[in-house]
This record gives sequence, C-alpha cells and structure tokens, in this order.
Amino acid sequence: MKPWRWVVGLILVAVLAAFAWHWVADDPGYVLIHLRGTTVQMTVVTAVVLLLALWAAISLLVALIRWPFGAMNRRHRRLSRRRLADGLVALIEGRHGEAERDLNRAARYPSVRGPALLAAAEAAERHGESKRAIETLDLAAQETPRAARVLRARLMRRTGRAAEAVTLLAPEADNGALAPAGWVEFAEASLASDDPRNAMRALEPLRKSGELGAATFNDLEGRVVAANILAARDGAALAALWSQLPKGQRRLPAAIDAYARQAMRFGQGMAAMDEIESALRREWSPLLIATYGAMGAEDLDQRVRRAEAWIDTHPNDPALLTAVGRMCVRMQLWGKAKPYLERALAIEPSAAAWEALGDVYLGEKQPELAQRCYRNAFALGRGEAGVPLPESRGGRIDTRVTAVEERDQHGVPRLSP
Repeated sequence: MKPWRWVVGLILVAVLAAFAWHWVADDPGYVLIHLRGTTVQMTVVTAVVLLLALWAAISLLVALIRWPFGAMNRRHRRLSRRRLADGLVALIEGRHGEAERDLNRAARYPSVRGPALLAAAEAAERHGESKRAIETLDLAAQETPRAARVLRARLMRRTGRAAEAVTLLAPEADNGALAPAGWVEFAEASLASDDPRNAMRALEPLRKSGELGAATFNDLEGRVVAANILAARDGAALAALWSQLPKGQRRLPAAIDAYARQAMRFGQGMAAMDEIESALRREWSPLLIATYGAMGAEDLDQRVRRAEAWIDTHPNDPALLTAVGRMCVRMQLWGKAKPYLERALAIEPSAAAWEALGDVYLGEKQPELAQRCYRNAFALGRGEAGVPLPESRGGRIDTRVTAVEERDQHGVPRLSP
C-alpha cells in the first residue's frame, strides 16, 4: 500500500476514535454482574477492555501450549521440502537410488506427498525397479490420480506395453479430459502400437493448449501425419487421405516426404514430384530434396535440370549436391556426378554420398575405389569416421576454398575474404 493511503487511513481512524470517545463519554453504560453473593459493577468500556484482555491472555496461553508441537511440525515440513529438493536434483543428475530414497522420505509429509511419490516412481523406473515403480504409482494415485495415470502410461510405453498405455488413457481421451502430457502419451503410445489414426485425435487438443511449443508440436504432428500416410493401403486410399488433410498438415515436410514415398510406391511418381517441387518453392527442406533425388527414373532429365538450377541459390547444401549426384549416377553420367558428390562429402560426409560415389567409381571400372567408398558408407551408418580416398590431390576437398561458396539472394557468388 502506498504511504499516502496509510496516512489517510490513520486520519480516518483518529477521527472515528474522537467521535466515539465523545459518544461514550456522554453515557459510558453500566454493567452489573452478580454471582454467588459477589457483585461487580463497571462501565461498558471497562467490560469490553477486560474481555479483550482476557481473550488475548487465553490466546497467548494456547499459543504457548501449541508451540512445541508447532516447532516439530515446522521441522518436519522443512526436512520434507529439503528432501524433495535433494531428491529432484539427484533424479536429474542420474543418482536414481539416492533420489528414490529421498523422495520416499519426503512423501511422509502430506503437502508434498503427491509430487514426491510421482518423482519416486520415475526414479524407481530409471533404476530398473519397474515393480516398485508401479507400487509407488498406486500410492501416488490416491493423491494425484491424473498425473499418476499419465506417468503410468509413460512407464508402460517405455517397457513395450504401448497398447496397454492406450487402453489406460482411452476413457479420459474419449471424454476430452486428458492433460497435455496425457495427450502426448496417448499419441506416442498409439504410434508405438501401430494405430496412427488414434494418434490423430491428440493433435487438436494439443494445438489448442499450446503447451508443447511450436517446434515440439510440429515434430509430433509431422510424425503422426506421416504415420497415417504410410499406413495407406493403396493409391486411392492415399489420394483420399491426402485430400482430406488440413492445408497446414499437407505443408509439413515430414508429411510431404511420407506422401511422396507412398505415391512412388503406388506408381504415382508425377504427383509425388509435384508435391515436393511445390513444397520446395515455399520453403527449402533438405529432407525433401533427398527424397527428390532418390525417386525413380521418371522424368529424370527434367529433374536434374531443375535441381541444378537450385544449386544457384543453395550452393552449399550437401543434401542437394548428393541428390544431383545420385540422379546423374542413375543416368550414368559419371563425370558429371563425381564433382557434385565430392563437394557434398567435403561439406558434410554422409553414407548416401559415399554410396553414390562408389557407384561412380564402379561405373568407371575402378572397383578398388568403389569398395573404399562403400566401406565408408557402412562406417558412417555405424557412426564411425570414413577414410579419405588415396587420390593425388590429397584426400578431401578444402571446404574453406573449393567446396563452400557464399552467394546472395540472387545466386551471385560473393568473393571470399
């Protein structure tokens, strides 16, 4: 409260006290108490003051009596909160056994019992004690039933029981009463149990809640929509599903990629190319350009020319360079494919680029170099480093000079500093 308000309040109290004093002074009242032969006479003001003093004395006496018990409760509360904090820190740091012990101790205090039991169940599961985690969740369900149900579904999904997790969350999902974390688990469990149509139900509630954030929600939405597309049984079902999807979902790179792959599978290559090219005109995507380069031989000449035109504005994109190289390999243009693939490997080595370069050397009748390229592709697939080729120019291209070009928005190269 601002100081001037205090001043005004005190002035009002003083004015009221002055008027009350004059009012009481004219007639202070009379109180007569007669009990067992004892008579007490006093004014009303005196009686009120004595009653207030008696109330204050009784309150002080009660506080003194309760103080030892309150001190014990305060100590218990302080210890429980400290153990809860220590347990959460231990859980984050990976000391799961210690975390479970501290959190179970913290759960003895009622005010933190629910959160402590939930975290203790998570610690037990991470420690490999699934049975104890379920028992702890049974206790947590008495305090926080919705949160315990979501965590139970997450533990089920992690242990390979995704269908049971879906069944557990289904009643609340049917009523639209799931929390955001519950909808996420419902979608993830549905995907894990090969039921992508069921996972679609979670997207709209999560979009409305806005709790996931744009990037996380887009990732989940892309995976759910892509899974639905990949589940299409034939070309007609794929076309019907694609036409029924909202416009925003048809623009997700993951969804377009899945649609293109399914369309190629069902012999609808032109539709796949149209979707990818339209998407790339809106927004550049290395994922889509990689799929574009991996498509079949349909309209290959035109695709190569279009992809080479994109290099003017994306000269340093390894996915684009690899895609152009792979298409040139498919056309047996070994000399044309080789510089694209070498440059892609110089910028960012990938198994696809090494494999395509191996095809180039195989086409040029150099099986030894082809084998080295294939071995590098396998090594990168296992997360290992590749070995440079024994060429006269000395291995990999210098990405600072030869491979990477800086261009403006019009595709005009900039001079290197």
